[in-house]
Parts: sequence; C-alpha cells; structure tokens
Amino acid sequence: MSYLTESLKIEILMMIGYGDRARTQCEVVRLFRETHPDLPPLNQGTISKIEAQYREMGHVRKVPSKRQAVVDDDTKLNLLLALEENPITPARQLARDSNLNHKPVLKILKYEKKRPYKMQVVQELLEDDPDQPND
Repeated sequence: MSYLTESLKIEILMMIGYGDRARTQCEVVRLFRETHPDLPPLNQGTISKIEAQYREMGHVRKVPSKRQAVVDDDTKLNLLLALEENPITPARQLARDSNLNHKPVLKILKYEKKRPYKMQVVQELLEDDPDQPND
C-alpha cells in the first residue's frame, strides 16, 4: 500500500461513491485495475482501510507511526550519573531504577557511546590455582 499516493487514495474514495451510488469493494478493485493497469492490484482489505481512515480521521494522508515516549533530559542525566557511580550496572537494572523500558535506555547508552554491562560468570578461581606467568 506504500505505492498509493494521497491522490490515488482520494480517487479510490471517489470510486467507492456515496449513498445509493456506492460501489462494493469488489467493484472498486475491478475498476481500479481497469483504470490503473500499470499499478499492482488492490485488495478489498486495502480499500476497507482507506475508507475507515477517511471516516475516522477525515483525511487520507499518511499517518505517522507511533514512536516511543521521549525521555526528558533530567531522566537521561540521572541515568548517566547512575552509570558513572556504578559502571558495571546492567542496562535492564538502569531501566528498572529509572522506571523506563530497557530499549530507550539502550538507545541513550548507544548515543552517549556507553556500553551496557552484562555480567557473565565463566569460572571460579580457587586458592590452589597457579598464578599467571608475567610476560
């Protein structure tokens, strides 16, 4: 549906018609194929979405996608200060402490060129383990 410009969507609405002159979605699909043979064919779901958007919003312009909530500067500063105090804090813990989802925290850390810390226990050193040789 990304190939449908605003003018094509308006044309589809005009093809649908109004009142007792309204066409069914099958008729609109057929009429659109006849009118625009060079474009990919529409399906009834696309026509239904265009019509529903027009009825709900009163326009057929592209609707901006939902974006994540913007994190304010104070929260970013507190997040970075917490990371300065304890640099091995995991990103998920920082998110919990800041009442945020972890994805915005990861984006902030990436923007600030910080790396999230994930502790991995590999093996335990014991008293009788030999020291590493100095090279």
